[in-house]
Amino acid sequence: MSNSGIVIIGAGEAGGRTALALRENGFEGHITLIGNEEHLPYERPPLSKEALTEAEAIAPKSITSPEALEAAGIDFIASICATSIDRDTKTIMLENGTELAYDQLVLATGASPRHLPLAEDVRHCVYLRTHEDAIRIRERLERGGHVAIVGGGFIGLEIAASARKRGSEVTIIEAQPRLLARGVPAEIAAVIQREHETHGARVLLGTGLKSITDAGEQARIALADGSELLAELVVIGIGAVPNVALAEAAGLVIDNGISVDRHLRTSDPAILAVGDCASFPAQLFGDRRIRLESWRSTHDHARVAAVTLTGGDAVIDAVPWFWSDQYDLGLQVAGLSDEGTTSVRRDLGDNAFILFSLAADGRLVAASGIGPGNAVARDIRLAEMLIAKRAHPEPTQLASPDTKLKALLAA
Repeated sequence: MSNSGIVIIGAGEAGGRTALALRENGFEGHITLIGNEEHLPYERPPLSKEALTEAEAIAPKSITSPEALEAAGIDFIASICATSIDRDTKTIMLENGTELAYDQLVLATGASPRHLPLAEDVRHCVYLRTHEDAIRIRERLERGGHVAIVGGGFIGLEIAASARKRGSEVTIIEAQPRLLARGVPAEIAAVIQREHETHGARVLLGTGLKSITDAGEQARIALADGSELLAELVVIGIGAVPNVALAEAAGLVIDNGISVDRHLRTSDPAILAVGDCASFPAQLFGDRRIRLESWRSTHDHARVAAVTLTGGDAVIDAVPWFWSDQYDLGLQVAGLSDEGTTSVRRDLGDNAFILFSLAADGRLVAASGIGPGNAVARDIRLAEMLIAKRAHPEPTQLASPDTKLKALLAA
């Protein structure tokens, strides 16, 4: 058995971009990319949007092509899982019995939907994570009827918006007293709720579940308040959990994901972890350990991992950033809102505004904006730069649309 250079387990966007970035950074050794899906590495954000709403079913939005992988000399092995890692011999075992050696290993195992025990074995309940999941949901939406969304987080709300666009009746069931309780400030969550209700969705807040059962061609949902509803489709969107079983069995440190340092190295210096499965110290926030499930994060991780693997000194220091599109609204968040103790609102006109979150010492730690289309994009980008600069802007200046954020950045 010969040495296999760098092996990447997980061919999602984080793993795929890491493989490509290695070549861009001049790595000339052997790269093996292993994925448990049949597809090339692809972007997941479209799964809750275009994949459900386009007139015709679409293929996954691949980040590369077979020709590009061949030209880059990346050995792509699809539709197979890695079952174990032997750190002493630096080998991994695949489910078909194949053993691969590595000099350095990258874990890009991603995350999986958090399962709802009440929904187990209920055939009308589904989750969304893969392209195949999106196809199944799309086929159910084409039949029309009532769709119940369990969970008022980003994925649930994006699917709710897509279902309404397809003409389905939609009910959103959220156990918390408001939508997006962990994602955005309450003021922005209220705007999103009104948007869904304006488009005809029913929103049930502070509503727990008692049971979900199959009832012929529908699911029967019994709510904790004693009421019931029937739905042709129930989509469970109650968060995601990092896929750490492989790493944990290999004895790597786990802490809300596979624990890595600023260079993305795990507790084993020969193994890195990237993407949704990895938790890392956020330098901007006192090395608080966080795990990000975002499109931007996969790009940042791929860049840093490629530099680390080729002997460089890059670190994860980017400002967390996330976006969501629902109906005609564009939502963007930079930083970590829960780091703030006070907030300042800046109205941008055209029903768009930004909420700035300030820490106790006045440092800007987050900016959450919402408005039609890309109305908040430019100011969120400038806010992101202010957060990275550890700026302490005057609240009155943040609130005033007459004060340009670019001027605050220059100051």
